[in-house]
Amino acid sequence: MPTTVQTFAEAKGKKRPLTMLTCYDYSTAKLMNDAGIDSILVGDSLGNTILGYPNTLPVTMEDMIHHCKAVTRGAPDLLVVCDMPFLSYETSVYDAVTNAGRLIKEGGADAVKLEGGRAVAEQIRAIVAAGIPVQAHIGLTPQSIHALGGFKVQGKNLDAALDLIADAKAVQAAGAFSVVIECVPAPLAKAITDLLDIPTIGIGAGPDCDGQILVYQDMLGMYTDFVPKFVRPFAHIGEAMTRAFQDYARAVRDRSFPNASEQFDMDQALVDQALAQSQESEAQHD
Repeated sequence: MPTTVQTFAEAKGKKRPLTMLTCYDYSTAKLMNDAGIDSILVGDSLGNTILGYPNTLPVTMEDMIHHCKAVTRGAPDLLVVCDMPFLSYETSVYDAVTNAGRLIKEGGADAVKLEGGRAVAEQIRAIVAAGIPVQAHIGLTPQSIHALGGFKVQGKNLDAALDLIADAKAVQAAGAFSVVIECVPAPLAKAITDLLDIPTIGIGAGPDCDGQILVYQDMLGMYTDFVPKFVRPFAHIGEAMTRAFQDYARAVRDRSFPNASEQFDMDQALVDQALAQSQESEAQHD
């Protein structure tokens, strides 16, 4: 059965860990669908991993819709959550609902994700009221990277921990069906997980969240510009791809590719006849 927001709720009740990965294209989405991953996040991390930006801030609604459409075609069985990019929801409740609606109508997403706690509770409430499921995101919120002073662990002192607990309660009260907790000490993430009725999805938040998410290029060793401490490389696909590209270039240059089995044959007499007729036609034209 396809994964839904109800699946998320049931998983928390049954203490079954939820699996999420980012994805941005059709082919990869198909592989994740076949692998039995629970949910895909079309993350604004595509700004870094796909578009080559230094952070997620330049990502647009058009970027998100474009990639979301590709992913939803490849993952019909998975819950596809799409990130709301920077300034698509902070400016007003109206903008938040309108842009969330675009991700559902144009992008084909099943749900949207937005960063922030109490500050965006009103937006979450309005989006949910419009019939759109919302995944919240607290802790390290990359769209606020300038305000946070860089990629740093959040909630390490008493006041910061109290703020995160208040944010978690606020997004739940606003109607979020789950909440991503990023770069938060494991004991605090566990406390928040135990406190909430909705599932928590951890990324750099220890093993006790209700589920985990990683950027797929990170966990496959494909993106090496910056590798967070919490990333485990489950494969070294980046190295394998580099070797394959090198092998391809070598085979082209020494003319061992394509070989006889990788080409289409034709009677040489027909080729010679075609050349002769072509030359005769040119001579007559001249």
